[in-house]
Amino acid sequence: MTTTQHPQPGESVAVSSHAPLPQRAPRDLFVQDGDQYVVRTVQVGIGAVTIDDVVAVARYDAPIALTDDSRAEVAKSRTIIEGLASDTVAHYGVSTGFGALANTSIPPQKRQQLQRSLVASHAAGSGALVEREVVRALMLLRISTLATGRTGIRPETLDTYVAMLNAGITPCVREYGSLGCSGDLAPLAHCALALMGEGDVALADGTLVCAAEAFEQHGIAPVVLQEKEGLALINGTDGMLGMLCLAIHDLRMLLTTADLTCAMSIDGLLGTDDVFAADLQALRPHPGQALSAENLRDLMKDSGIRESHRDPHACTRVQDAYSMRCTPQVNGAARDTLAHAVQVAERELAAAVDNPVITLDGRVESNGNFHGAPVAYVLDFLAIVTADVASISERRTDRALDVARNHGLPPFLAHDPGTDSGHMIAQYTAAGIVSEMKRLAAPASVDSIPSSAMQEDHVSMGWAAGRKLRRSVDGLQRVLAVELLTAARAIRLRAPLQPSPAVRGVLDALDAGVPGPDRFLAPEIQAAFDLITAGGAIGATGLDLN
Repeated sequence: MTTTQHPQPGESVAVSSHAPLPQRAPRDLFVQDGDQYVVRTVQVGIGAVTIDDVVAVARYDAPIALTDDSRAEVAKSRTIIEGLASDTVAHYGVSTGFGALANTSIPPQKRQQLQRSLVASHAAGSGALVEREVVRALMLLRISTLATGRTGIRPETLDTYVAMLNAGITPCVREYGSLGCSGDLAPLAHCALALMGEGDVALADGTLVCAAEAFEQHGIAPVVLQEKEGLALINGTDGMLGMLCLAIHDLRMLLTTADLTCAMSIDGLLGTDDVFAADLQALRPHPGQALSAENLRDLMKDSGIRESHRDPHACTRVQDAYSMRCTPQVNGAARDTLAHAVQVAERELAAAVDNPVITLDGRVESNGNFHGAPVAYVLDFLAIVTADVASISERRTDRALDVARNHGLPPFLAHDPGTDSGHMIAQYTAAGIVSEMKRLAAPASVDSIPSSAMQEDHVSMGWAAGRKLRRSVDGLQRVLAVELLTAARAIRLRAPLQPSPAVRGVLDALDAGVPGPDRFLAPEIQAAFDLITAGGAIGATGLDLN
C-alpha cells in the first residue's frame, strides 16, 4: 500500500517508503529520493494536462500548481465578465437565468443568489458515492479548463478549488444525476457546492464531514460565487473524461496482461506459437495485432513445453482453436481501439469546455462544446472490446478444464477428479463476469432522454457509459486472474516439462495455482487479481512487453 501526504503546490510528496514504486503509477511523474519515491507537482496551465497527470492526481494524490501564464489569462478574462455584468444588454449566464430560463433577466442584487441557486439546485445526485479517484480526476479536469482563461472564473475562486484538491478534500458525488449534457452537471455541481462550504466531503483519510468543517481544518475560506462562476464550475465533460483517462491507463496494462495469460494457456494446452510469426502477422498489417503477436512470441520463447511437441511428425495437431490462434487479432484490435480512445481523450484534454465561453479575441459566445458525444462513444467502444477480450480469455480457461480438449490434463485440473472439483467453479466465476460484461457492452450513448423543458433535447449519456466501463474493466481484471491461476496450474501439471523463463518468473510470483487437493479457492483468485492489478504479473516476466 502507498502512503500519501497533501503538500502545498510546488512541494514534492513521498508516495511510497521502503517499497517499490507501484507498477501502475505514471513513472515519469515520480523520482527516487533515497529509499522512497516522490511525486512531482503537476503543472496546470493554459495547455492540456496529460492522461498520466490525471492518474497521478486521481490515484496518487500528486499536488497541482497553476502556471503564471494561466493566472494572467484568468485575470484578463475575468475583467471581460465584470464589464458585461454592468451592461444594459442581457448576457447569458452573466445577467440571465439558465437553460430554459435563459431569457429571464436577473437584477444585480440577485446575481449572487442566482449563482448559489444554480449550484445548489444542480447538486441533485442520488445513489452510492462515486469513487474518490473519479472525483479527484473530475476536479483536476475542471481546474484545467478554468485555468485556460476561457471561462471567466475569478482567480480567487480558482485558487480555492486548487487548495481543496491539494488538501485531499473530496466532495461527495453521487452515482446518478448526469445525462452527459450539458456535460456532467450534477457531479460538477456537488464539487462546486463544496467549494462554497456546503454539502458533504471526505477528508484524505476517508472521514465524512461537512464541507465547512473540512475547509476550517485546512484554513480554506469558502467562496461566494459571482457572475458567470456557477456556470463555469459545472459546465463540462470532466467526469466522463476522467473515467476515460483512468480506463485507458488500466487497459494499457490489462491488454498486455491478456497476452501473458494467453501465452501461459497456450503452453499449458500444448499449443503452438508458430502462428504468431512476424511474417504471418504482417499479411494483415494492423499495428495492435503485430504488437500482441510479438508479445506472445517473446513470452513463449525457450519454452521447454513448446519444444516437447514441436516435431511435426510427432505432433498430430493441425491447428489450435480460435481462442488460442486468434488472440493477436482480438487483443490487437482492442489495442487499436484503445489507441483511438487515447486520441479522443487527448483532444478533450486540450479542450476548454464551458458555455458561454470567452474566445481568444474577447467575445463571450454560447456554444455546444459541452455535449459529451465524442467521449461517450469511445467509452462505449472500450466496453465492447473489454468484454470481448474477457470472453476469449474465459474460453481458454474453459478449454484447460475440459478433459476432451486439454490434451492429457486431468478433468478440471483436479488432483483427484470426483473427490476434488479443481477449478470447475473458478470457470463459473469467469463465465458469470463475462456474461455481465456483455450486458455492459450495450452502448449508453445511443440513448437520449430530453430534459430542461426540451431545451436539452438530445443528451450523450456519457457519464453512464463511463460508469459501466469502470465495472467492465474490473471484470476483465478478474477474468484474467482466473485464467492466470488456471494456466499456472496447467503448466505445473506438465512437469517435469518447464515453460519459458518469462513464464517461470510469473509462476514464482504467483503464490497460488499449485496442484494438490482442493483448497479454499477464493483467496487464490484474489491473489492472482492483486498480482495483475499491481502490474506484478507483467513485471515478473522480466520482459519489456508492448
